[in-house]
Amino acid sequence: IFSIVVFGSIVNECYVNKDSQDPELLCIFNENESACSYGIAVGIIAFFGCIFFFVVDLYFQQISSVKDRKRAVLLDLGFSGFLSFLWFVAFCFLANQWQRTTMSTGVSQGADAAQAAITFSFFSIIVWVALAVKALQRYHLGTDMSLFATDQFAADPNAAYPGYPTGSGIESTETYQSPPFTETLDANPKGYQVPAY
Repeated sequence: IFSIVVFGSIVNECYVNKDSQDPELLCIFNENESACSYGIAVGIIAFFGCIFFFVVDLYFQQISSVKDRKRAVLLDLGFSGFLSFLWFVAFCFLANQWQRTTMSTGVSQGADAAQAAITFSFFSIIVWVALAVKALQRYHLGTDMSLFATDQFAADPNAAYPGYPTGSGIESTETYQSPPFTETLDANPKGYQVPAY
């Protein structure tokens, strides 16, 4: 949402005519076209990145390969860190150019939009740093394979396999588990005679 506010406000209101005689639109950030272009570009990259990682999060449980899950988490971590840096640069660049801007009639018309773009650039830094920290935590959780495994069993290798759940209550509430290969086999079961040859 912050990225939409940033590039939307820049596109809609941060290009103004210098005066009524000149029809050319100029960026109100100190008439620096790079400031407006950079803010728009970072906003669009962040918007599409958010959509991509939202879809990845929706289908994360369906990713069967442990390596692919690890790559998805690392990609999320790298992208979030990179976007944190881009938003920091955007905030500094836009704030610096706005500070150097001389107020005129055209500039005062888009002043609110310019200030909104600067403010939401700052908020975006905080959000993307938080997302990077969350992705780092997710990666550290995955190093013990609990995140990247689909089924979670007890960590003890000698623990018994969980029994079947009980049914409608007619059956016993206790599950039966016999140790494997411990039954004693009767050499001559009842009712069977060994043939003599």
